[in-house]
Amino acid sequence: MCSTLAVMGTTTVRLDDEDERLLDELAAAFGGRSAAIRAALRLLSGQHQRRVALAEFLDAWDAEAGPADEAEVTRMIEYYDL
Repeated sequence: MCSTLAVMGTTTVRLDDEDERLLDELAAAFGGRSAAIRAALRLLSGQHQRRVALAEFLDAWDAEAGPADEAEVTRMIEYYDL
């Protein structure tokens, strides 16, 4: 039988009391502090990637259709009650 250990890096993070409390709360749900931090990194990375993709989409849309018309934006804000 052969087993393989993955080499993992170690990082030190300074946390204030509130962050410690949040990490402990998440650790209980995610199976430990390291697992919670790894999950948070993946979520943050996904969020960042979606924001980058949205910005690229909006830039392309702006290049194709021109900038948003302020009157139309105001109408949408009122219509969608934003």
